[in-house]
Amino acid sequence: MKVNPEQALRLAREALAIEADAVRALTQRLGDGFVQAVQLMLDVRGRVVVMGIGKSGHVGRKIAATLASTGTPAMFVHPAEASHGDLGMIKPVDVVLAISNSGESEELNVVVPLVRRLGAPLVAMTGHTDSTLAHHADVVLDSGVEKEACPLNLAPTASTTAQLALGDALAVALLDARGFKAEDFARSHPGGALGRRLLTRVLDLMRAGEDVPRVGPDAPFGELMREMTRKGLGASAIVATDGQLLGIFTDGDLRRLVETGRDLRALTAGQVMHAGPRTINPGALAATAAEQMERHRITVLLVTDDAGQLVGALNTNDLMRAKVI
Repeated sequence: MKVNPEQALRLAREALAIEADAVRALTQRLGDGFVQAVQLMLDVRGRVVVMGIGKSGHVGRKIAATLASTGTPAMFVHPAEASHGDLGMIKPVDVVLAISNSGESEELNVVVPLVRRLGAPLVAMTGHTDSTLAHHADVVLDSGVEKEACPLNLAPTASTTAQLALGDALAVALLDARGFKAEDFARSHPGGALGRRLLTRVLDLMRAGEDVPRVGPDAPFGELMREMTRKGLGASAIVATDGQLLGIFTDGDLRRLVETGRDLRALTAGQVMHAGPRTINPGALAATAAEQMERHRITVLLVTDDAGQLVGALNTNDLMRAKVI
């Protein structure tokens, strides 16, 4: 058996077009019910409990995960397991989001009346607004589709895509209503790249104390070189006796100075330094430091406090080790 390339591409394009049309059609059916569902979930004192069976259950797990990661406490409860004890996970302070394209899933409809007796508000996401599930619900979200992307119009395809998109729409509306920010998202994803970029601050990575190369402006050039070699940062700060940052001298400055042919032994740190160097505050995000380095094409950034005192230093290697870049 061999794939027919033309047939495969034609069916793929048709499937994508059908699913895109299904999602686009949802926008025309959004209304007061959607707003009511968002308000219920925004006001929830417990959690949003998502339920679904089969493919709708898989979608439900994803919706619960998306809600939880964007500031709305949520969990997934399998309807069949709910009938065998897991119903105890649901409390009157929760909001239940029940997902079923037909609205007639036996396992779900067995549980729904019990949920109502608990007093938990019920939001139904279904493709049939006159179904049993819809009649039990406080709020109905219409996720119906004209047809499935499956050529047999049997396998849940466009319908599950519509459910997924509607779940994302709920999450987006909720995170906005909560004032959820990128930093909040990072706190629920501390192990990921985004978490590192949005939670790691310069203070967490910078070299401080004796690890920061520094000399006074009157230091001989030889002393400046020894300090740079000892600390291995590729640069040295030049500071006043009170710790005020005056300038910086880098490996690049050294190469350019050598090319001039001057007698380096006769020079002082103050004479060769680059005054007014780029700096960053220790409370700034490490990602901001990385962006500043990239923008100005520098590899070392000195860290100063609000009074202009040198408190640390950072280079690209520090950022790479922390996986900020």
